[in-house]
Amino acid sequence: MNQQETITLIKNYYEAFNKVDMDTFLNLLTDDVIHDINQGKRDIGKDAFTQFMASMNSNYKEQLVDMIIMATVDGKRAAAEFIVVGEYLKTDKGLPEANGQKYQLPAGAFFEIRDNKIARITNYYNLQDWIAQVSV
Repeated sequence: MNQQETITLIKNYYEAFNKVDMDTFLNLLTDDVIHDINQGKRDIGKDAFTQFMASMNSNYKEQLVDMIIMATVDGKRAAAEFIVVGEYLKTDKGLPEANGQKYQLPAGAFFEIRDNKIARITNYYNLQDWIAQVSV
């Protein structure tokens, strides 16, 4: 892949996320995708990522806006920066109680690309900022 093809891949990934089109979203990943969860563990494999997304979609309603996507010239790595506009629907284990709190949070992600698919996703956002927003 080249730079523009990778940017299009990442754009398609986030468009599917925003539409909650999990079939398209997951089809853009390698079977052995690595997912580095923000301030958490590393999951490996599409099955683990599918379970993670099922939990996320149950607990949160999110849209990603103000997206900026960058990629290396060879298309092997990419990064995205965006704002998460969300609603906390259901209490997530170890986090404050949910009651529909709304939040806006700057976030970013780093990607590795292999065989025209996403092979690694590393997400980052400021968890303390999110906790402060939903704790009011």
